[in-house]
Amino acid sequence: MIAANDTDVRQDKLELVITRILDAPPVLVYKAWTSPEHMVRWMGPKGFTAPSAKLDVREGGHYRALIRSAEGKDYWFRGTYREVVENQRLVFTFAWEEDGERGQENLVTVTFAEEGGKTRMTFKQAPFSTLEERDGHEGGWSEAFDKLGAYVAGLRTA
Repeated sequence: MIAANDTDVRQDKLELVITRILDAPPVLVYKAWTSPEHMVRWMGPKGFTAPSAKLDVREGGHYRALIRSAEGKDYWFRGTYREVVENQRLVFTFAWEEDGERGQENLVTVTFAEEGGKTRMTFKQAPFSTLEERDGHEGGWSEAFDKLGAYVAGLRTA
């Protein structure tokens, strides 16, 4: 069994799995992933902001978002939603954008399961080209999920 707030980088595989228990119901965590006004509050590693998120959350819909480092460097990413099951599951492609061109694409699956009034969120991203690329994403997503956890817990109590 994967413990709460666990990361499984599958040392021999080019995939990343992160599981978090978030102190909010699935409907709220799902909304944080699918509403631009919520996503810009938590997306990106520690010290990053998210000035822009455009989301067309439906199968075949596209998204494009921007995270900005504390030094002012912009990182755009985009993709296409492959599967959308409200409050339960999102499957989408992910690719960094450089000079307007899409980089290597991989697949992200995020599931939201109710667990005692909280949400067990499981995030999987694969495949990566290298272990270093995978590990870099692990750090970034883990910090973003720290921000997500604090954000949805605050919404719950508001």
